[in-house]
Amino acid sequence: MIHILEKQNSLLNQFISEVRDVEIQKDSMRFRRNMERLGEIFAYEISKKLQWETREVVTSLGEAQCNVLKEQPVIATILRAGLPMHQGILNYFDRAENAFISAYRKHHKNGSFTIQIEYASCPSLENKVLILSDPMLATGASMVLTYKELLSKGKPAHTHIVSILASAQGIDYVKKHLPTENISLWLGAVDDELTAKAYIVPGLGDAGDLAYGNKL
Repeated sequence: MIHILEKQNSLLNQFISEVRDVEIQKDSMRFRRNMERLGEIFAYEISKKLQWETREVVTSLGEAQCNVLKEQPVIATILRAGLPMHQGILNYFDRAENAFISAYRKHHKNGSFTIQIEYASCPSLENKVLILSDPMLATGASMVLTYKELLSKGKPAHTHIVSILASAQGIDYVKKHLPTENISLWLGAVDDELTAKAYIVPGLGDAGDLAYGNKL
């Protein structure tokens, strides 16, 4: 199941326009906050697909029957670019357990690169709902490797993969290399082009650098 949220106008479209805008990007605090707000919108939309139950809540004047989440998901993100969006998701699933994965592109002299995963800090995922976020789904290779790495912590009942921007190529790669029966893709917008260095066009640039400064 693929959900592309920009197809229905909402504040998400406004925030995506701002994270793309080269002038607004000059304010790194604004960029991080917009990423966080996008994470909050994704969390709200995903919450509609989770399991709920009715509980009796005691108020100061009586009792109320309220629908509440049956269980909290596990929220996972790929460092470092995913941290602001992760915080937005955590703002709404504020009782969730968290996982962090260190993955990066290791560039080679011939211009190619491979994806390296250094470590994963993660609770048990067995039969739980996993929300795995990374702001950019470019080639899809990082997301696939990260998901497979997390399987060592247990098999989730369902995984929601979240990206603000995706390439058509990245979506195809994920669909080809991950099981489709228990995975949902939640995307803000989809761009058609990838550069030779595997950057999304028009995209928004390097989300990690824009949020936290240039790296060596």
